[in-house]
Amino acid sequence: MGEFVSMVWAYGGICVYGMGLVGKFGVYGMGLWGICVYEVAAAASLCFHVHKRSAYAGLRGKKKSTGHCLIASLTPFHSVILKTRGRLSSNFFYGSSNKPRTSCAYHQNSKRHSTSLMGAERYPPPWFSVAPMMEWTDNHYRTLARLISKKAWLYTEMLAAETIVYQTGNLDRFLAYGPEQHPIVLQIGGNKLENLAKATQLATPYGYDEINFNCGCPSPKVAGHGCFGVRLMLDPKFVAEAMSVIAANTNVPVTVKCRIGVDDNDSYNELCDFIYEVSSKSPTRHFIIHSRKALLNGISPADNRKIPPLKYEYYYALLRDFPDLQFTINGGITSIEEVNAARTEGAHGVMLGRAAYGNPWQILGLVDSAVYGAPLLSITRRQVLEQYQVYGDSVLRMYGPRPTVREVVRPLLGLFHAEPRNVLWKRKVDAAFRHCTTIKSLFEETLGEIPDGVLDAPITEVPSGSTDTFIKAKSMLPPPYTVNEEELLYA
Repeated sequence: MGEFVSMVWAYGGICVYGMGLVGKFGVYGMGLWGICVYEVAAAASLCFHVHKRSAYAGLRGKKKSTGHCLIASLTPFHSVILKTRGRLSSNFFYGSSNKPRTSCAYHQNSKRHSTSLMGAERYPPPWFSVAPMMEWTDNHYRTLARLISKKAWLYTEMLAAETIVYQTGNLDRFLAYGPEQHPIVLQIGGNKLENLAKATQLATPYGYDEINFNCGCPSPKVAGHGCFGVRLMLDPKFVAEAMSVIAANTNVPVTVKCRIGVDDNDSYNELCDFIYEVSSKSPTRHFIIHSRKALLNGISPADNRKIPPLKYEYYYALLRDFPDLQFTINGGITSIEEVNAARTEGAHGVMLGRAAYGNPWQILGLVDSAVYGAPLLSITRRQVLEQYQVYGDSVLRMYGPRPTVREVVRPLLGLFHAEPRNVLWKRKVDAAFRHCTTIKSLFEETLGEIPDGVLDAPITEVPSGSTDTFIKAKSMLPPPYTVNEEELLYA
């Protein structure tokens, strides 16, 4: 539904929290889970406290202590969507972002992430981000992602504002996360100003670094029956109102993720009209641009990622025509080489989706060094799997029968992308799903298929070379945009 982390070893410990979504009329799927695992000596360094602990034996015989599960998280396959959009002008929705918020604790004696410095200023700029992807970038994937990259910006799956509003007694199930997941962006969707205001108020105490509004999802459940997602691009006045309402109820930056057009409303000038109206009538200063238009004629979201042609020239023209705004390019970029090529031609930031999911080692493993200039990590895939096993076995069947071994292992299936015996390993894993009851037993049964030279090889440098895709795009820019205030006034 949304074009929609994590585990970081710090002071010898990890902390992972899940997120999820519960619909107004019930639970819509499962699959995100939370657990806190840390060494006793590291407890003082964390931003929250857990007082019940039990011992477990680490992978290498070290004694660690495990906090009791703090939250469950339920991953939605879809959420409750209200079919009508109310437009309310009351100042009730434009609350002060500085007023105290009602909070719901992770745990009886825990606190949300709060520091004197809020938002994105604490972290590297969003030169690279992983797109929000429903049913894919769940907490299991984000755990793997953060083990590999410490600097990539990570997005939640889209959460419908209605879901947050109607589940005030269960907010931690889908809004809580551990402090090591920063930088993290909450993506919300919706079409009712009242619910967007309330949802933002409820989410603000959780300390997300940005809040992103979904104006790009082409799913029939969202843009069709739901009347939000990419369909909102046809109503820039409402989007501007929504962004003002969201911004008034949070103290972090607000951003928009959108496409370059919808159906026949796909000219560059129409895209600029949308950007101009939203940015001039709201505090929005950052747009993530999926460089394809959306077709709302019933085609699938997968086809909407392939059939409409990419028009990177629209993105680069936005950089020219709106020099005071920030734009991240998204769509069709599948390698770190292309990421750097886009940035060389002036892109402020680059967002990858399925490429980062399907090939995490070759993509995320190079982000910190090739994009941010940090030293190349010396971590190996064997070490990543050892750490992931601790997480995985901690969360298995935490709530009834789920998450299952299959659900926890699924994000790992791209870890050996294009490596020798990868296909054989995945076949063996698929067979092991039928009888393995722990992540450890599955690894013991299947990892023998992967050569030691692959398991123990560190991340290698990004291959040299360049791509002229973005150079060509800059040579095809549409004419400069000219604001027609009169047309916008009566649009």
